Amino acid sequence: MVVPLLASVNGARSAADGPAVPVSPADLAGSALTAVAAGAGEVLVHPRTPCGRESLSPRVVGPVLEELRGAGVGVPLAVSASIAAEPDPAGRLERVRSWTVLPDRAVVDFAEPGAEELARVLLGRGVAVDAVVPLGGPAGPDPMARFLAWPVREPGRVRLVAELASADPALVAGLRGLPPVAVVLFGREAAAWPVLRLAVRCGTGLRIGVGDVLHLPDGRPARSNAELVAVARVVVREAAAAATAGSR
Repeated sequence: MVVPLLASVNGARSAADGPAVPVSPADLAGSALTAVAAGAGEVLVHPRTPCGRESLSPRVVGPVLEELRGAGVGVPLAVSASIAAEPDPAGRLERVRSWTVLPDRAVVDFAEPGAEELARVLLGRGVAVDAVVPLGGPAGPDPMARFLAWPVREPGRVRLVAELASADPALVAGLRGLPPVAVVLFGREAAAWPVLRLAVRCGTGLRIGVGDVLHLPDGRPARSNAELVAVARVVVREAAAAATAGSR
């Protein structure tokens, strides 16, 4: 299964992180449009209240999705469903059940409590699930064990999104024995670009954007999500060309 490049357009960041971070629904829509024009095939947003707090309220999630779709963002849209938006596991379920406008996908962190039930509720509502599992960091092996123990009955609607602490091939060696689900690899900050290159070599899905990294591979500050996506496309082409040359 071919997974397009996923643009994480705001993540846990705020306006205090710099001008490249879109905050308002209109800014998110504009940033998403330019990221798609640069080559992103999917968009991930963290919906926020006017005061900047992440939220899963239908009064927040719905207008953000409507703004993006109304602006012409025609690729699949994902939202984050994490404890940052709703700390109480039962509260997250209640929020998701009350959504009136649905995203195409939702990101569920399997290092957080209640992930399995949240993922089931999302699938029941017709929302595909990106199951985030951190690898190589302080979370340890439990999130992966929880994902593997979770009865994934709809592999076409579930992806494993592995967050790598570093571009260590040993971290992904065990992914070969996973259930038949698509895999996306990504890293944050200093790990973002090395992990993206590793993902190209592994043939998995890719993720990049202001939500994950604020700098280009050469250390310069990124001006926008579109610039990050455009540079990622160059990195992908160069890595593919190098692999082709190496196989001759």
